[in-house]
Amino acid sequence: MARQFKVLVVDDEPDIVRYLEHVLRRLGYETASAGDGAEALAKAAADPPDLVLLDVMMPVMDGFAVCRALREREATRLVPVVVMTALQGTDNRVKVLEHGADDVLTKPVDERELVARIQGALARKREMDQRLGDVTRVRDHFAKFVPDAVKRLVAANPDAPELAKQECDVSVLFVDISGYSRLAERVAPAELNALVERYFGSFLDRITDAGGDINETSGDGFMAIFQDGDPVAHTVRAVNAALMLLALTEALNQKELDNPLAIHIGINSGPALVGSTRFEGRRGTRWTFTASGMVTTLAARLAGTAGDGEILAGPETVRRLGGRYRLERVGRERLKNLTEAIEVHRIISPPSSR
Repeated sequence: MARQFKVLVVDDEPDIVRYLEHVLRRLGYETASAGDGAEALAKAAADPPDLVLLDVMMPVMDGFAVCRALREREATRLVPVVVMTALQGTDNRVKVLEHGADDVLTKPVDERELVARIQGALARKREMDQRLGDVTRVRDHFAKFVPDAVKRLVAANPDAPELAKQECDVSVLFVDISGYSRLAERVAPAELNALVERYFGSFLDRITDAGGDINETSGDGFMAIFQDGDPVAHTVRAVNAALMLLALTEALNQKELDNPLAIHIGINSGPALVGSTRFEGRRGTRWTFTASGMVTTLAARLAGTAGDGEILAGPETVRRLGGRYRLERVGRERLKNLTEAIEVHRIISPPSSR
């Protein structure tokens, strides 16, 4: 069912207000009224209407000032205004339009013309609302996939956001689903996609709540970047998020008895080039937000080495954690494509209560 339009009638003549309200209600519109400009602005601010029928010559504040004020306020900037005036002459009509009116009618107003102008203005308003709604839905949908770090850069400098890569201290977390290929062989694609979305949807919320930025998700994993705060602080937040993901997976598995998932995680900390990466393709330019360098590579290798339900951490991450967590030494591991073996630890438990 379509939403009922609301029209604000602004005139200091009670008889004219009653007549206009009668016409509008007969057309099925909700009405509100004001006897002067100041009252009209107060009512429009409290509950923005879909259309304003506005007289010009009124006490307290005339229609010119009202129209200008409506256009200056964010809540009423796009509300159509139809002015009804007894003022004659082209100059007066032009003056009304210059102050922001959408249409002008000369008093006494012909009812058929009045109805046609009202219906035309509201039809345009409905179309504009639909288009703005579509834009808002698209914006909100894609905003879910834009890291908070990028949003902050754009908000700070919307005309020319500084998205170029800069060296920052980060903690990088990689999460992968264990046995994804085997799972894909026995679960229908649509069912598998829905299953992963349920888990990853919960994961992404937890990562965001912990202050992490999601780089990108693939079919069986994703990468998150923690960088705000001092190095120890973002390292602790990354580890806490990883432990939370393991606990969340166990909780979700209580509901997914047919196809429970297991995840494995790698975390590494240190300096990396953080910012946007641009890919030029036949269909245009695509931007992603990422952290690149050895810190990221090592985090990915640790995730690939970890077993089901394990969190493996690199040496710098372990150093920063100090005695906050119970760790288990795995030993010196020679990871894929790395020339030197590194000391690896398994993170066992949350922070101690000491």
